[in-house]
Amino acid sequence: MKPMAESSPGFDLSEITFVKRINIGSINPNNPVNEEQTERQMNLLNRCLNESPKGRIIGKDISVGIFQIGEHQLSLQRVTYHIGFKRQPAWLINLESEQTNPWPKQ
Repeated sequence: MKPMAESSPGFDLSEITFVKRINIGSINPNNPVNEEQTERQMNLLNRCLNESPKGRIIGKDISVGIFQIGEHQLSLQRVTYHIGFKRQPAWLINLESEQTNPWPKQ
């Protein structure tokens, strides 16, 4: 009987050539994210995990900020997902170039 690792192909970290970091939420009290921004961040995460080439979560960081504003305490949270890919998705390259260059091509 073969060991489990040999009988089914697994996910090998050495195959990862591109890592995308996706932040959901914010710990900046001067620039909190609204529901629309959070929804866009979650849609990007889901797209990275479901579209070809499928990425895998290889790490997750959780940051918490607690701020005192007068008598009130405000706590904010940001989760950063590290998504590993065997190759950089073409759709992600196009998406990032659109975000850095908001002017349409003519």
